[in-house]
Amino acid sequence: MVATHQDATSVARTTVPVSHDRAWDETKASFKTTELWAFVAAVVGVLYAANEAGNFAADQAWTLVTALTIGYMVSRGLAKAGSRHTGDD
Repeated sequence: MVATHQDATSVARTTVPVSHDRAWDETKASFKTTELWAFVAAVVGVLYAANEAGNFAADQAWTLVTALTIGYMVSRGLAKAGSRHTGDD
């Protein structure tokens, strides 16, 4: 009896064709996320509180709005960091 040796390179591999017609990102557009709407609500809340409260200065309000904006931008950056952009390059 003769034994045959089959090395790994001779094994046929099945490949799945990838369609490049459709371009999409893994993350949603920003206006579709709850983090945008939470950010907008927080900014409106801070500005409303600054307007109504007598002991809440405008510079404190804008500092908080700036901190909220930085936090939002960081969260969107982290959301986009793991995704590949497959649109027009």
